[in-house]
Amino acid sequence: MSNKKPIFRADHVGSLLRPQAVKDARKACLEDRNINTDVLSSIEDEAISQAVMMQESAGLKSVTDGEYRRSFWHYDFLGGLTGLELVERDQGLKFSGATLRPIFPTIPDKLDFPDDHPMLAHFVYLASISNVEPKISIPGPSCCHFRTAVTDIKPAEYKDLEVLFADITRTYAKAVKAFYAAGCRYLQMDDIFFAYLCDSKIRAEKKAQGQDPDWLIEQYAQMMRNAIKDRPDDMTIAMHLCRGNFQSTWVADGAYDPVADTIFTQTDVDVFFLEYDTERAGGLAPLRLLPKGNQRIMVGFITTKSSELESVDSLVKKFDEASNFVDLNQLGIAPQCGFASTEEGNKISEDKQTEKLELLVETAEHIWGSV
Repeated sequence: MSNKKPIFRADHVGSLLRPQAVKDARKACLEDRNINTDVLSSIEDEAISQAVMMQESAGLKSVTDGEYRRSFWHYDFLGGLTGLELVERDQGLKFSGATLRPIFPTIPDKLDFPDDHPMLAHFVYLASISNVEPKISIPGPSCCHFRTAVTDIKPAEYKDLEVLFADITRTYAKAVKAFYAAGCRYLQMDDIFFAYLCDSKIRAEKKAQGQDPDWLIEQYAQMMRNAIKDRPDDMTIAMHLCRGNFQSTWVADGAYDPVADTIFTQTDVDVFFLEYDTERAGGLAPLRLLPKGNQRIMVGFITTKSSELESVDSLVKKFDEASNFVDLNQLGIAPQCGFASTEEGNKISEDKQTEKLELLVETAEHIWGSV
């Protein structure tokens, strides 16, 4: 890894709790039609500016826009792709204790990444107000396939999954190039469905659909690797894995064993954000499969699902355990997921959110002497 790449000891996944002003403005613009998009953008701009100041004040060296301009962590990006459309249906996806709004991706036409994708402008605004490294998080390539029902994939050629995966890869390669041209040097792809494919129930569902989960893991890794292979030397690519995050609930469980070797050795990703806040993620032994070198794992020992604040001492003990499997110099600390993967947000206060971000920095400084 080039020394020019932005890489940190303390970082967070991306999303932040939406301020009430943003929630109110989005409802007024997108539902009630009482204000126009220019007014909404102005309110979002101000809120993002405040969020950036909060992150910088916490001591973080990488900041995001909190995903304030999005409804979902993934669908807003996917909906901006050529050939992919979002539709609303009667019943949403079920989590452990909640049901997601019934929005679903469909692929009615050939996929592509448009030159005017709105998240390029989102990044440019973030970069214009940041004093540290601006980062944007987008869903990884696997999301296009995993979250789209077979019956919602209309182009005949896409019935051949290898053709579909090739077009997804090409689309994402264009996205990587476009974000770099916009000034992005730190791009995170939330490829959470690797973790979903560690869950025995979800693996059984895929088998029932005629799809080998282990083959999917290999294909998803190949899509990621080929989508990012031409990135410049000064661009960091990160990947986040979790098991679902909606209003403090989840979907999947299962240790990383089925995917660890593949993601660490076959994706060519620089930084991995791994959920590790509960027993649902299994033990730390899969970390041993990270090759020695410059790749880094941001271990998600801090939860975003509750306001309970971890202690530096407890986190240090967990890193002592993790160091039995991987060099401490290849580790960093992050929360297990975002604080608001959807605009509803997790069941945690904004004050506790800030305290957890400050805890990231305090812990990193204690263990490594820097963030």
